[in-house]
Amino acid sequence: MPKQKPTLRYADAGVDIDAANETLKPMKELVQRTFTENVLRDIGSFGAMFRFDTAGMEEPVLVSSVDGVGTKLKLAFMTGKHDTVGVDLVSHCVNDILVQGARPLFFMDYLAVGRLDPQIVVEVIRGLSAGCLYSGCALIGGETAEMPDMYHPGEYDLAGTIVGVVDRKNIIDGSTIEEGDVILGLPSSGLHTNGYSLARKILFEVAKLDVHDPIPGLGKTVAEAFMAPHLSYAKLMQVLMKISEVRGMAHITGGGITDNLPRILPHHLAAEIDLTSWTIPPLFRWLRETGNVEELEMLRTFNMGLGFLVVVPAAQVEKTLDTVDQTGQEAMVVGRIIPGDNKVHYTGSCIYA
Repeated sequence: MPKQKPTLRYADAGVDIDAANETLKPMKELVQRTFTENVLRDIGSFGAMFRFDTAGMEEPVLVSSVDGVGTKLKLAFMTGKHDTVGVDLVSHCVNDILVQGARPLFFMDYLAVGRLDPQIVVEVIRGLSAGCLYSGCALIGGETAEMPDMYHPGEYDLAGTIVGVVDRKNIIDGSTIEEGDVILGLPSSGLHTNGYSLARKILFEVAKLDVHDPIPGLGKTVAEAFMAPHLSYAKLMQVLMKISEVRGMAHITGGGITDNLPRILPHHLAAEIDLTSWTIPPLFRWLRETGNVEELEMLRTFNMGLGFLVVVPAAQVEKTLDTVDQTGQEAMVVGRIIPGDNKVHYTGSCIYA
């Protein structure tokens, strides 16, 4: 008799549909926490549906952005801490559309894994849900793709798309920025989600540290210092945009102040940033000294303690700072708008804590 061929199932190729369905149960509850009355379909549909109220808007404009967490995920794999990378992703995307004056409506994620680990997936979704709840947007859909041989065991990739809305007359694009306007800086919580390739090289190749080792002179472990979640500035800026004339905003991501601030400047203007106007957190000093990184390279790689910049008229600086102070948060004057070449010009030298 001919030898009977073995029966193969999808699970034999590394894709476990039953495990995916089990993961969906706790994940569904986390996602539903972010739902508002505008979400018209539960998760599981082929397409997500969202109805948004345009009352009070003359010409609503949708603003969207797509991003990922980058190599900060490597630290998540090393630490086994997966409940904050979702916060990182949502906050990053929220801040990106915030610079144009948009408020977030909904978020969608893409999570790709080699082999599905239900616990890790739920922790990632927990972070996404927390980020959406804080920023006031609904997590209405996503994709969890199990792709054997694409990723090492325990590793995954995470990306997301956000959609927000702004009335066309309220779009903030930097076009009204004028010479003499003042640049305010809002503190970051650390590296946020940028500069991790260089940071990891310094941490693990130069300093030879482990993720659980204390960082000399900082009083924190590598995991504590470098896994701090990316801050969302949406709540604060929604208040400021109602009280002050905000002429421009810059999210300080990859490229630092050097490359991000020019993105909102009119071509005939430049920015002058006073490096003595804020104290740069010790984490950045440690990276600079340990990695022997030049100061201009630091400024073009990391946020250096400022996660978000706001441009306002000089006459409104005091009112804006008072508003920030009343919210219990912090802002400082870090520069001004000058005639120039659409670039950032630094004065003074960095002051490190």
